[in-house]
Amino acid sequence: MRRWVRRIFWILVIVGLIGLAAFWTFAPSVVERMRNKVAAHAPYPVSDSARALHERLVVGDWHADSLLWKRDLLVRGDRGQVDLPRLLEGGVAVQVFTAVTKSPMGQNYDQNSAEAFDNITLLAFGQLWPVRTWTSIYERAIYQAQKLEGFEAASEGRLKIIRTEADLDDVLARRAAGEAVVGGILGVEGLHPLEGDLANLNGLYNAGHRVFGLQHFFDNALGGSLHGEGDHGLTEFGRRVVEDLQKKPVIIDVAHSSPQVVRDVLAMTDVPIVLSHSGIHSACPVKRNIPDDLMRGIAASGGVIGMGYWAEVACGKIDPDGIAAMIKAGIAAVGEDHISLGSDFDGSVATAFDTSELPALTDALLRAGVSEAQIAKVMGGNMMRVLRARLD
Repeated sequence: MRRWVRRIFWILVIVGLIGLAAFWTFAPSVVERMRNKVAAHAPYPVSDSARALHERLVVGDWHADSLLWKRDLLVRGDRGQVDLPRLLEGGVAVQVFTAVTKSPMGQNYDQNSAEAFDNITLLAFGQLWPVRTWTSIYERAIYQAQKLEGFEAASEGRLKIIRTEADLDDVLARRAAGEAVVGGILGVEGLHPLEGDLANLNGLYNAGHRVFGLQHFFDNALGGSLHGEGDHGLTEFGRRVVEDLQKKPVIIDVAHSSPQVVRDVLAMTDVPIVLSHSGIHSACPVKRNIPDDLMRGIAASGGVIGMGYWAEVACGKIDPDGIAAMIKAGIAAVGEDHISLGSDFDGSVATAFDTSELPALTDALLRAGVSEAQIAKVMGGNMMRVLRARLD
C-alpha cells in the first residue's frame, strides 16, 4: 500500500512539474497574443509624397509597454506591436519604453482598488522574472531597465538608451548620417515602485529611468488615479516626490493621474508636463480622456499630450484615418506645439496598425489637411523639444 502511495505521490509531482514547464513555456506568448492584437487589414495607402515626408521626419513615441512581455525585442516578432526591426521599418527615432509594475485584477477605467490582486505578480512568475521581482514592485522597475540594457548590448549599435541630451543628439546625428539606430528612453508607469521611500527615486534614476508617471490604474502613496476610488489630489509624500522630480533632469508624466493631481502638479511646477498617452476629450468624451481645459493647462506648461491608438481613447476609430482625425482635433484643442504620439503599444491594447506602419499615419495626416510643418511637430518635433528642455 505504501509503495502505491509513493508512486502516486511521484506521479503527481512529475505531472505538476510538466504542468509548470508547459505554463512557463507557452503561457506568456498566449497571454500576449490575446492582449496586444493588431487587427487584420489590407495594406494602408502610403503615397510617394507621404513616404518621402516620413523619411525626413524625426519620429518619437512617448509610451510603449514592450518590456513587460517575454519577447526578444531585437527580433521581428509575430505578436505584439513593437520591436527593434519594426521601429526601424516605421522610421521611429525615439521610443519610450515604460515599466509596468502593478496592475489590479479586473482593471477598468472607472474604479479600481489598490488592494486588488496584482496581475503583474502572476506575470512575473509566469515569465520567470528574477525571484526578487515576485514580491517587490521596485525591483520590477529595475529589472525592466536591465532588460533594455541587455537588448542595447546585443543590438550591435542599433539600439541606444538615451539618458542625457548628448545621448539624444548622438542618436539623431547618427540617423541623419544614414545609420539604422533607435533611441530608447526608460520610463515608469506610476511611482508605486518607490514603495513609500523617496530614496528609491534615485535608484530608479540611476537605473536609467527618465520618464516618471505618477499613477497608473489605482490610487497610490503619491495621490489619486484617474481610475481610483476618488478624485484625490497629491499627498504630502506626492508633493515631495514632484518637488524632487522637478529638480532632476527627467520628465513628469500625468497619464492616469486624477484631474486633481494634474491640477496640483501644474500649480506647483514650472517645467513642461507630459500626458504620455491619451485621446482628446472634445473628440472622444470619455473618462480616460481628461477635459480639454486640463490639457490646455499642460500645454501652457510647455508640455505635450501623446495621442494613443486604441479604441477607448479614440472612440473606436483606430485606423490611421481615425487617429489622424483625433490628432487634428488635438491641434484644434491645444495647439500644434502640444500634440505628440503616445501609442500605448504593447500595453494590453488592440490596435489597427503596429509601429512599422507609421508611414500610413503620415499619409492619413496629409490627406486630413494637416500641414507638413504641423506633421513634423506632432510626429516628433514637439517631443524632441520637451526632451531637450528637461534632459541634461
